[in-house]
Parts: sequence; C-alpha cells; structure tokens
Amino acid sequence: MGVNVSKVAKKAKNYKHVLLLMRHAKAEPFNPDGDRSREITDKGLKQAKKVAKGLVGMKLMPGRIACSAATRGTQTLERMLKTFGDEPTVDYRQSLYDGGMQSIFDELAHTKPKTRVLMVLGHEPTVSICSQWLASSDSDPAALDLLNLGVSPASVVVFASNKPFDQWQTHSGDLLAVITAKDFD
Repeated sequence: MGVNVSKVAKKAKNYKHVLLLMRHAKAEPFNPDGDRSREITDKGLKQAKKVAKGLVGMKLMPGRIACSAATRGTQTLERMLKTFGDEPTVDYRQSLYDGGMQSIFDELAHTKPKTRVLMVLGHEPTVSICSQWLASSDSDPAALDLLNLGVSPASVVVFASNKPFDQWQTHSGDLLAVITAKDFD
C-alpha cells in the first residue's frame, strides 16, 4: 500500500507553498558518545539518496532546509545535498534536536514568503506530533491515521498551503501524503 508520488506531485503543484517535514534516515541504535552522536547506517545512506532523487523527480526541490544538528540529521542531509546541489539554503539547528514542536514552528515563522518549498529535517516523535498539529481539516484522513503510528526513518510528510510559511499556525497545511523511502522505488 504505497503512495503514488506522481499524484502527490500533481496535487502539490496547485499550491504556492509546500512543507516537507522529514525524519532522518536509518540510524545506528546506539553510540557510546550519546544519542546526539548516533550515525546513519549504510541503509540510511541509501534511503537519503533515494528520497532526494525522488523529491527532485517530484519537482519538490527545497529552496530552504532547516536541519537538526544531531549527527544523524546532518549525515542524512549531507547525502541528500549530493543530489540537491548548492541550490538550497541550509541552516543547522540544535533546537531541531532538542526543542520539540516549537522548533519547527520557529522555522516556519522565520522563512521568507518567497520560499516555495521548505524542508525541515528532524526527529521522532516531534515530526509526527507537529504534523498532526499542522494538518488542516482538508487533510487526507488516511495520511492523518499514519501519523498516529509515528513517522519511520527517511519518511517525508508533505504539506501544502497558499499561505506563506510565516503565516502558518496550527491546522494551516493540507496534509497531502506521508511518503516513505520505499515509495520512491
């Protein structure tokens, strides 16, 4: 039961602003230096590459990316940037590791209105909880149900709205899909 990424891309074209909330790729379960230092696995490297290529194929290349400063977040993004190139503006934030939902709302508030596609790369459970708060009443009910289960590694929650990101509040984005790395096969 995968997501049809072509249909999601087609829906996203109808909106002025698209938010991609992504959980980092598959990480090692333990690092002796602590949770913040956990690295992504070989599988995680492949997931990050697949997701980046898939987003480019969907014409959802981020103009701006806010990324967790935790090792698994930065490694996921570094792999994705090999596909994205130099186009996206990138900000690394410690707050996206330990700041909870407010850190994602802060990123929305500080994004310029001209930005069409914003990616925020973070962690669970923040990604799934914030996604539930962002989802408007027009959101896809099946996608909303998936959020109750949490967001798996390298998954992307796609929201869209005609409002600029700095005007988003709770329930401002239409939840278009929850896309896993496997959906890009």
